[in-house]
Amino acid sequence: MKPTVSIIVPVYNAEKFLNRCVDSILGQEYRDFELILVDDGSRDMSGSICDAYAKTDERVVVIHKENSGVSDTRNQGIERAKGTYLQFVDSDDWLTPDATKLMVRAAEEHGCDMVISDFYRVVGDMVSRKGDIESDCVIDREEFASFMMENPADYYYGVLWNKLYRRDLVNRFGIRMDAEISWCEDFMFNLEYVRYAETFYALRTPVYYYVKTKGSLVNQKISITKTVKMKLMMFEYYNNFYKHVLDEEDYEKNRLQVYHFLVDAAKDGFVFPASIPGNRKLGEERSSALQEVISDDGIIVDKYRDRKLLERYLESAALKHDMTMEELSLLLYLKDASHELSRKNLADLMDLSRGDLAVAVQRLSAKKMVEITELPRRRGTERKIRLELLPASEVVIPDLEAAENDYYQAKFGNFTEEEIRQYTLLARKVRENERSILQRG
Repeated sequence: MKPTVSIIVPVYNAEKFLNRCVDSILGQEYRDFELILVDDGSRDMSGSICDAYAKTDERVVVIHKENSGVSDTRNQGIERAKGTYLQFVDSDDWLTPDATKLMVRAAEEHGCDMVISDFYRVVGDMVSRKGDIESDCVIDREEFASFMMENPADYYYGVLWNKLYRRDLVNRFGIRMDAEISWCEDFMFNLEYVRYAETFYALRTPVYYYVKTKGSLVNQKISITKTVKMKLMMFEYYNNFYKHVLDEEDYEKNRLQVYHFLVDAAKDGFVFPASIPGNRKLGEERSSALQEVISDDGIIVDKYRDRKLLERYLESAALKHDMTMEELSLLLYLKDASHELSRKNLADLMDLSRGDLAVAVQRLSAKKMVEITELPRRRGTERKIRLELLPASEVVIPDLEAAENDYYQAKFGNFTEEEIRQYTLLARKVRENERSILQRG
């Protein structure tokens, strides 16, 4: 069967980090893909490592070729690809477990031609998040071009690896990497693709770990004459792109902004800030489960596993909307049920401290997602509050529902229909027993 996604990895002397990269791809929650490893004449053990993966996983395809550079290597991967979508990964980087799933879901739910995502920049043992477009909706070509115009030399726009492309569009218009240049070749591919793509979606969840600063023109020891020629060609291509995308009046209005790229192009490659706000220690950017206990048995561990599984799928929504897990948990509760409870009882229900609950309520209230009403105190009882969802919360609800769906699919992934039916009946009996006992006070 034809895979939905073709993931293309150019490989050259990557034996030190290739396993990390490939393992992150084969460990994706989304399974319907082929992995094309293109060995560009490696002189180390990279080719053998690729072949070993192909022997153990039928989704892995290996191409061995003479060294010809990353552009030609990617082109050969594109020629071999069979998927509906193309995804690119560099061999010294790696993916989050939900990367392909989230990008494909965005492409299919929104019917868009390109998904562009936030990513993580890794420096040593520190990691920081990088993005640019804050719009949470499908945007057209002119809107995308206007965002790019603001930061044209940003890695976010220039590289291949934080994007998902439609293969039919790439092939219909013969879009390929220019093997004759070794600077901004990714960006030229993207500009050509954007000329023909119509709809775009910015995925605000970081799904890619970018590690190594790629080779600069200085390090490549290219002559000054060739360097200048490549930069002028790049600017001419960029300038013509905006002449094509914008009408004459809009182009004239923005010509100075377009020309600003010439200043950026005078620098050695794309711009990546030396430091980005929000640096964290690698491994702390996402929640994780205690590996020491997840294989254990017992009531406490069962509940812990269940909570961590739900958090795993809520996390993409938390990153996308810049919200805490406590906020999302509260919205998840209010989405399905709402009762007038005291703060103490609500905190107990949510398994939160009263302080954490107060912060979550305050933040949701400030975002105008929740309205809190203090109810009159009845003699001998604690003061109760009523929380109600406001229209602003509607932007988050679809992501909460997607997380719930992912959670249930993961939990019952190996069940047959009959097993699910039996489990549902038994779970209902368990709930009835629990209610019967607990309602006795």
